[in-house]
This record gives sequence, C-alpha cells and structure tokens, in this order.
Amino acid sequence: MINCKNMKKVFYRASMLMAAIMLLTSGVKDNMAADPLESGFANPPGDQRVGCYWYWIDEKITKEGVIADLHAMKKAGITRAYIGLTGGGSDVKFMSEQWWEVIHTAMKTATELDIEIGMFNSPGWSQSGGPWIKPSQSMRYLSHVKRTVTGPKRFSEKIPFSGEQVTDVGRIVWGHENYQGKPEDFQDVKVLAFPLKPANTKNWFEAAGAKVSFSSNVTESKFPIKLPHGNESSITLTLPKAVSAQGLLIQIDGAFYSQGELQAKAGGKFTTVKKFNMDRTDEGLSRGFHPFSPFAISFPETEASEFRIVFRNTNEQSAVTGISLTEAPVIERYPEKTFAKMFNSLAPPWDAFMWGRETADASLSVDPRNVLDISDKLAADGTLVWDVPAGDWVILRTGMMPTGMQNAPAPEGGAGPEIDKLSYRLTQYHFDAYLGEILRRIPAADRRSWKLNIMDSYEKGGQNFTDNFIEIFRQRYGYDPVPYLPAYFGYPVGSPELSDRFLWDMRRLVADRIAYEYARALADRSHENGQTTWFENYGSWGFAGEFLQYGGQADEVAGEFWTTDFIGDAEIRCAASCAHTYGKTKVWAEALTSGRGHYTYHPGNLKRRADWALAEGINAFILHVYIQQQDDNVYPGVDAWYNIQFNRKNTW
Repeated sequence: MINCKNMKKVFYRASMLMAAIMLLTSGVKDNMAADPLESGFANPPGDQRVGCYWYWIDEKITKEGVIADLHAMKKAGITRAYIGLTGGGSDVKFMSEQWWEVIHTAMKTATELDIEIGMFNSPGWSQSGGPWIKPSQSMRYLSHVKRTVTGPKRFSEKIPFSGEQVTDVGRIVWGHENYQGKPEDFQDVKVLAFPLKPANTKNWFEAAGAKVSFSSNVTESKFPIKLPHGNESSITLTLPKAVSAQGLLIQIDGAFYSQGELQAKAGGKFTTVKKFNMDRTDEGLSRGFHPFSPFAISFPETEASEFRIVFRNTNEQSAVTGISLTEAPVIERYPEKTFAKMFNSLAPPWDAFMWGRETADASLSVDPRNVLDISDKLAADGTLVWDVPAGDWVILRTGMMPTGMQNAPAPEGGAGPEIDKLSYRLTQYHFDAYLGEILRRIPAADRRSWKLNIMDSYEKGGQNFTDNFIEIFRQRYGYDPVPYLPAYFGYPVGSPELSDRFLWDMRRLVADRIAYEYARALADRSHENGQTTWFENYGSWGFAGEFLQYGGQADEVAGEFWTTDFIGDAEIRCAASCAHTYGKTKVWAEALTSGRGHYTYHPGNLKRRADWALAEGINAFILHVYIQQQDDNVYPGVDAWYNIQFNRKNTW
C-alpha cells in the first residue's frame, strides 16, 4: 500500500524545488534579457552582416533577375553579397554593353537596399588574372636549355628554346592538356657555364657492362615501363664492379604514385638504403608548373655492384621513363623546393615541406666560384659564341617562362594569364584593368554599395622568378644568387646543404613578396578608391606564400568550411589565427559549401557544422552560395555542384 503521509512529503518537497527552479530561471532570463550579447543575437545591429557568395554562372544574366535576387536577399536578412563571375557568358558577353548594364543595375539596386557588394578581383573565384595580362606580366618560373661541350674550342651555335625542357634522365614536356609552352614567351635571364666533373657525368644505368632487369610482373624489357597496379615490383641494376652512388633521379610519365625504396646488395642480400614516397597523382598546374617532374632522392654515399629500386602500392597510371643513379649527389626533392611540383592534397601533413639535411662531399658539387656568367656572348637570335676553356662544361641558357595558370572558372572571354604574384606594379596594373574599369564605367552615386574587393582561396600554384629578381635577391640577402641558379635544376652548388640554404632564401623571398607585393598592392589600390579588402588567407594544394603574413594584408580575413568534408579543419584555424595575430575583430568564413546532392540539406542539419565553425573561432558567415537566378518561372532554377542552395527559389 502507498503511504499517503510520505507521498504528501514528496509532493511538498517537489513543489518547493520547482518553485526554486522557476525563481532562479526567471532571474536568469531577466539577466539574459539585459545582456547585450543575448539581445545582439536576437536583433543584430546594422554593422553585423550576414553575406552570401553571389555567383553569376548562367549563359544569360538579366537586370530583372539581379533586382529580384537582391530584394529576396534583403527580405531574408542577407545584407552583403559577393559578385563572382564563374561561368556562362555566351548570351551576355563579358564586358559587353549588356553586361555593363547588368553590373550597373546590380550595384545601383544594392545601394538602394543597403546591401554591401563585394567584387571578386578578377573573373572567376581564383585568383587574379584576365585577358589583359600578357605572358611577360604573368606568373613565371626559371627554365633552361642545356648544352654540354668539351674544350678548348670555340663554341658557336644557336641555343633555341623549343618549348620543352630536357633533364639528365629524360624529358619534361610542358605540353600536357592545360598548357603548351611557347618559345616566343621565353625571357632570357642569364647564360651560365660551369665545369662538369667526371662524377657529374656518371649515370650508372648507362655505364659499360650495366645490366638492367625488371621483376617478373613488369611486361616491358626496357624504358619506358608501366608498373603493375597495387603489386610490388622492382628494377635492378647490376654492374661489373662495385661503384659509389649518392643520387637517384626517377623520371615518370602520367599521374604517378608509389612508395619507393632504394636497396643495395651487401653480403649477398639486399639492404635498405632509403625509403621515400613518390606522388605526382595530380597533374593540375595549380599543383606545380612541371606536373611530372622527376623524383630527386639523395642518400648517404653507398658502394655496391647491385642496386634495386622497389615500388609498392602503385596506382594505375604509374610509368617510369628513365632512371639515373649518380656518383655525385643531387639536391633532394629539388622540384618541390622550387615550386615545380607542390603537394597534391588539400591538407598536407604537418611535415610535408620539411626536408632532412643531406651531407655530401662538397668536391662533387659545382664550385660557385667556377660558375661563369657568359650572357654577353649570346646574340639576339639565340646564337652563343664562346671560347670554351679546356675540360667538360655545362652551358645553361636560363630564362623565364609563364607557369600557364589562368583565372578560373571564368565566363567566356574573361580568362587570361594570372598576374605576376611577386610584382606590386603589375598587381596594381591588373586592378586598374578590371576593377578600375568598373570604377570608371559606373557612376559613383550608383555604386556606393560596392564596399569590398575579394580574393578567394589561392589555387594557382607557385612561381619562382620575376623581373629584376636577381637584383631584388641581392638587396634582400646581400649575396649574388647568379652562381647558385643551377640549383633550380638539381645541380648542387657548393654542397647540397648550401644549395638548400639558397633555395630556402628563394622561397622565403617569394613568400614575402606574395604578401607585400601582391596582397598588399591590391589592398593599397582598394584603399585609394575608398574600398576595403576581404581575403581567404590560405592556398589549396599548393601555396607559395605564408598564411598569416598573407592574411595580415587584408582588412577582413576569412576561412572556409564545407558541410560534410574535412575542408575547414585547417582553413578556419588559419583565419582565426590570423585575426588574433593582427587584431582583426571579424573572422569570416565561406560557410557550408558542399559537394553532395542538390537540395538534400535544410537549416536543421546544417546547424551542427555551423556551430562547430563558431566554436573554432569564426564569427561571421558568407553563405555559399546564391546562384544568380533569371526572373522566370523555371524551378528549382540555376544550380552548381559545389553548394548549398541559398537563393530565392529555395523552399526555405
């Protein structure tokens, strides 16, 4: 039976507890109501804006469409929109009179509605280019043409640049589908000559009596060979007698991946000399201007008569076109150290750009005191006339070539070379050619809404040279870089360690100039026109700059996060760190980008990811993305694969 007396006590205590909770809760609510943070969340002040990317991707854009879009944004509480021209253009030509009318209408309508407009600083979302950029104003790298000659003799020969680059182990051909090198774009830098020591000429794969054999699962009997997918395979070099080796170059073709191991035979069995990863799986130029550059591996001096290279976990495209095993050392991973090939992943591991310090006999390296500048011996037509001293010599005709990067994804007629990222003057030229033209064409009263200029995530790879680079380098570091230029192509100058130091100085200079000559130039020109800047301060796959330094040049800094992907794990931390470092109170993010199915999300299942971003340090969102919609009755409207649908034709 239930004891009624005890039940009364329980009910009494419970009612007292509920009364206390209600009293406490009431007090908390009253305090929260008075809290400006709480009230600010409920009714954001005017300077706190929610924005959206406003991509114009359709072949047809209309004045009626942009007016309807802007009114829908205003109704939904979106008060900032970034215009990105990311496709289309076949009906409304880029920079045609009709195009100018639509741009004018968008800015005038936004002005009337108090919606801030941001303009991407070029067509496309990445990065800064257009048809007004000439190859000689674009991102460039140091290339070369090589000749070997024995003196004493008079050398008189044309050294033409043919649109391809020859290495000691095969051929690096620029011409993959995205870019064909044009000889007329070659800009001479220096013609260098240096003595070629016997050790530098020895590729043991080509030595007398050398025998090259392949594992049984390799069907070819000579280079080039296709490595079997996924299985372990090997290439063995057998020599008549023991030789000394310190360098390995593996030339490849196609999107290559494998885990590699160099072995040497000692005491009747193979032992490991060095293990290394080989990754050239992404051939996009944004991952490096030489997508299939060789793998350069340096290792402690090893003496053996039999060497074996083992390949494991190879992908389907892995093909080896040549191998060089050298007595002299090579500069470890010199393509990576010169930005010729950058890391393939969106999120490189923390140690991806760290290299061990290789020690080697300096006598086998190129002596910088013996590197001769014979540029004055080169005629305008490319003919070199030079009295060669006794001995074997290497001649390098060096020059700048465009990396081939273009702004993208751009409307028809809006794409062109990416501007030189190391030049303040050329960056401002680019600003004047595009954003400056908009400033000139649209009356100031109608474009008061245009407040910001945008640089999205950096996706344009590296460059390692520019106009006057040699003089800039001398002024920065106090020594002459000319004798060390052969290090760009893998020749150790002085020693591998000394070459690493030189290439570090080069990369540091590039990073500094990307921040202070590129990002700062865009910010300065914007400020001159009464505008501010909004930068995403990181690079996808390959970024030759430094995240915090780059973002520090922006007025507002931003990261990026996707709905279900790992993208954002590093990117928004970069933005938050930059904001804290430089005292920026706003930390923006390109928010809720997605590659999943269309119309499969709603605010309820987006909230968890958005909350996570806020906890990581973001305090302002640019929703990704609002696609510009024509003013018609077609539903669900214009769409793109990479977004959540934030537009006026969405049901929510």
